[in-house]
Amino acid sequence: MTPAPNPATPASPADSAEAIARDVSAVGRISAVPSLLKIICQNTGMGFAAIARVTDGTWTACAVEDTIQFGLQPGGQLKVETTLCKESRAARLPVVIDHAGTDPVYRDHHTPQLYNIQSYISVPIIYTNGDYFGNLCAIDPRPANVSDPRTVAMFTAFADLIARQLENEDRQERAEVALQSERATAELREQFIAVLGHDLRNPLSAVGATAELLIRRQAEPDLVKLGTRLKSSTRRMSGLIDDVLDFARARLGSGMGLAIREADFLTSALKEVVDEARASNPQLDIRDELSINRVVRCDQPRIQQLLSNLIGNAVTHGGPNDPVVVRATLEDDRLVLSVSNGGEPIPPDDLPRIFQPYWRPANSKPGGGLGLGLYICSEIVAAHGGTLEVTSSAAEGTRFVATLPIG
Repeated sequence: MTPAPNPATPASPADSAEAIARDVSAVGRISAVPSLLKIICQNTGMGFAAIARVTDGTWTACAVEDTIQFGLQPGGQLKVETTLCKESRAARLPVVIDHAGTDPVYRDHHTPQLYNIQSYISVPIIYTNGDYFGNLCAIDPRPANVSDPRTVAMFTAFADLIARQLENEDRQERAEVALQSERATAELREQFIAVLGHDLRNPLSAVGATAELLIRRQAEPDLVKLGTRLKSSTRRMSGLIDDVLDFARARLGSGMGLAIREADFLTSALKEVVDEARASNPQLDIRDELSINRVVRCDQPRIQQLLSNLIGNAVTHGGPNDPVVVRATLEDDRLVLSVSNGGEPIPPDDLPRIFQPYWRPANSKPGGGLGLGLYICSEIVAAHGGTLEVTSSAAEGTRFVATLPIG
């Protein structure tokens, strides 16, 4: 038997070389297919079984079991009009022939004569959404009892299994493509913000220098007030840039960098952060209880950054008439740093998300930041091998507690 080739170039996008190759490859990735085709041949006594991709314009073998040298390999094609799969596709029903030579419908049909076959079965492979993929079929030059209900049921079950597996393959491929696209987009975005943050340093330094010059104009109180406000804004912008650069470094693979050293005066360093917050927010009651009475091994600038971000969060979201309380103590070989504030509690549904980058609560005010501060806090704590926890309730207020090993 020699299959009739299909040399025509398909015009439909569904019959493009890329689409056909994709579907042949998808069937090839289903590990059960070779065994399934062998079972079909063994149970029916037929010598050729195949999974065919069938459209109005093309018939393509995707997987083959051939013990009669029919001559088709995966990717091989027949003229679709020479096959009975075309009729099965049109009716969306199986075509079954036990003995073509005596069959009242198919004894004069061109397909059995063209391919010299006597027994034939073809069952549609249809997706759950109704799309037609192709057919599970088998042929042989000898008669066979393939119209037996159990045989037809086996073919139907196998065809359904193939359809479900192909759908799973398609979903997985789409998910992988979407994931790759998302990763590429995220990496590009993070590279962009890293470059942007770096390039903002120089103009920000110029603004800061201008603020210092204005503050020195003691004879002109309005200019001093303007310079003080400008310096505060510059400090805030510098903090945002630090957060952006830290985020980019963490996400682009270098991680949160630490320089662990012995900090002799950690209490004084943390006091500076609190005093700076007081100067920037004179309307608020910011209290501190700092008690670190020995040398601590840590990255002191990072601990200052951690505290600054936690205080900034408390200032932004705390009640205007409620105090912000900062505590730092040593418990055994751990540094425990906490920041508490009053105001509206964090909704329980938001608590699991507050350390995610770019996340801000729905009630955040415009211009309230990038949503990176708490993420940076969590990264600093994690880099030290510690934990950062939050509790929030109307009765107790909101409290962030960072616990870091210092030994």
